[in-house]
Amino acid sequence: MNYVEALNYINDKNKFGSRLGLDVIGKLLDLLGNPHLDMKYIHVAGTNGKGSTSVYMATMLKEAGYKVGLFTSPYLERFNERISINGQYIPDERLAKITEKVKEKIEIMLQKGYEHPTTFEIVTTIAFLYFKEENVDFIVLEVGLGGRADSTNVIRESYASVITTIDYDHTDVLGDTLGKIAYEKAGIIKEKGLVISYPQEIEAFKVIEGVALEKKAKLIRCPMEKVEIIRLSQEGGVFNFSYKDQIYKNLEISLIGEYQVYNATLALMTILVLKDKGLINIEEKQIREGLKNTKWPGRLEILKRNPTFLIDGAHNLQGAKTLAESIKKFKYNKLILGIAILKDKDVDHIVETIVPLADNIIITEVNMPRKMEAEALEKIINKYNNNTIIEKDMKEAIDKSYELAEDGDLIVFGGSLYLIGDIRKIILKNN
Repeated sequence: MNYVEALNYINDKNKFGSRLGLDVIGKLLDLLGNPHLDMKYIHVAGTNGKGSTSVYMATMLKEAGYKVGLFTSPYLERFNERISINGQYIPDERLAKITEKVKEKIEIMLQKGYEHPTTFEIVTTIAFLYFKEENVDFIVLEVGLGGRADSTNVIRESYASVITTIDYDHTDVLGDTLGKIAYEKAGIIKEKGLVISYPQEIEAFKVIEGVALEKKAKLIRCPMEKVEIIRLSQEGGVFNFSYKDQIYKNLEISLIGEYQVYNATLALMTILVLKDKGLINIEEKQIREGLKNTKWPGRLEILKRNPTFLIDGAHNLQGAKTLAESIKKFKYNKLILGIAILKDKDVDHIVETIVPLADNIIITEVNMPRKMEAEALEKIINKYNNNTIIEKDMKEAIDKSYELAEDGDLIVFGGSLYLIGDIRKIILKNN
């Protein structure tokens, strides 16, 4: 099996949809010798901020000299981005070789009458095998959906369960209240484990407290009130953080947006707590370098200037609100917004939050079955802003944005991680 064949095999399994539950992946991992056991995990769940919080932690640990596996989803440009060690994506040939091993065991499962694993179960298994073969020191493991019944929750213990901000998303699967959603996210909490949570809405935090109490886990609420933001700019941010009797002054991050300061703080808090417990060895200089060197493409990322070209996922309401607040901090004459949204998202509220800020709106489409047709999206957008143009082809949408923009203007493309992955690829290819 070569790389292309491996990707075709993995993607073909999308026909099996998604599945919440651990029986099938548990059986597959058992046939492979349970590579997921006896490794050191930091497990991350939440609605927004999972990826950047995860990569902050992974980068700090890397700066401390550890070999760190990172599993995230989805990817922006190449599948390999989802599985990395110390910032290096899994090589094509290794992905192909490991996929072939997994395929052999799946065929045995099917012969024994088991259900076929889903794409996410297969990808999660590939990650576990790769990290085991590479003998990593730590794995920062981001859940795919929810937490309690997510494939990644097949792990039995973790150094820490980290819960980022909780908001409404995937309500058809996770539940229609913050409490129900929080219960699914809190499912990553392990018996007598350690939980570090972003300060949540009361309804969500009470559920997390209840699960932690039931599992006799230690719950720490990250004290965001001890963050002092010194500066936010188009180059990143600078902030102070008070932890116990120490003040970490002038911590720098390269990611843009106020919310990235808080994601960095949640990651920092986790690292500091693990250091206090004697589970990791890291110096302040390494912490600082890790925060500053963290890169996370596609999240408030500036691709070009004059005019400024910004991309951001903003694929749910909380993400849209964050993007809207961030846009207000930019200085610009005119805002040209490029947008595409998946039809199973909270389209009306995302649109209501972002589009009133725009002077011109270019409606495009993502290259996947779940896309919302541009004409249908335009009808919703026109309730709030009727200065719209439809350009279904992404390259033409980009060209139209430049046609409308002048040097002092701001171009923003957002609404879907799948959109910005393709936009990013087109822009960087033409640079």
